[in-house]
Amino acid sequence: PYYVDLNQNLFLQASLHSSDPNLVVFVDTCVASPDPSNFRTLTYELIRSGCVKDPTYSSYYSPYSNVARFAFNAFSFVNRYPSVYLQCELVVCRYEDYSSRCYQGCVSRFKRNAGS
Repeated sequence: PYYVDLNQNLFLQASLHSSDPNLVVFVDTCVASPDPSNFRTLTYELIRSGCVKDPTYSSYYSPYSNVARFAFNAFSFVNRYPSVYLQCELVVCRYEDYSSRCYQGCVSRFKRNAGS
């Protein structure tokens, strides 16, 4: 566990360990929950599909394409829950592949197949 005070800035970094230098990491979704085994019932979204949902969430510059850095203010799920668990989904893409998910940024909705 990592202990922080309420409203303290919490800084995170995700690193991709690969021998391929032409990869980039993108933070797509981060969801918090008081239950480490359930990220569907009682949750709080920090970022979803690249769209920032929490006003304290910030992404930070990284000099390395294989490192994603971000931060948010620590919070709690009312007084009944002593811990908050974080689950993040990251996307790995080819560097400078501007058609990839990593370079699309916020995607507010996904396209669906209109076929039969």
